[in-house]
Amino acid sequence: MGPEVPIIVLILAIPTYFISKWLMARLNIGKEKNRKFLAILPTVILSPIIYVGVIMIWISSISYHAPVDFNKNEWNSNVEERFKMSEDIIDSELLTGKTQEEAIQLLGKDFITVTRNEIIYGLGVAPGLFNIDPDYLSIKFENGTVVNVNRYKG
Repeated sequence: MGPEVPIIVLILAIPTYFISKWLMARLNIGKEKNRKFLAILPTVILSPIIYVGVIMIWISSISYHAPVDFNKNEWNSNVEERFKMSEDIIDSELLTGKTQEEAIQLLGKDFITVTRNEIIYGLGVAPGLFNIDPDYLSIKFENGTVVNVNRYKG
């Protein structure tokens, strides 16, 4: 925690103080002379909470990616953004019940063979704070048929 955090909290405290003082006047809390001192308490409590709230909103906004419906051409041409389509593949059960050959025909041959009962596709790196590891789509087979599709971090 560097020196910039207290400065930012202090900057947030100024409007919080005036809003608290105004609300106290509107709600007729305290007397005119002591409102400026009474407004300090909510300011001290609310300013760090507002700061943390703003940080959480920022983290959520950089971690968000809109899911996209599966598109075979987009899947094959934009390998680094496959993570956007992975949710649709899993949720729609697009591959469930397909044979291994049908799954490979649909998703392409650029997979990693783990075992003869599992193949993995790279999905690229999904946006997120401190996220540097790529995601993968694991497709498991039983008797040559897809039985499970999962997404996981590498």
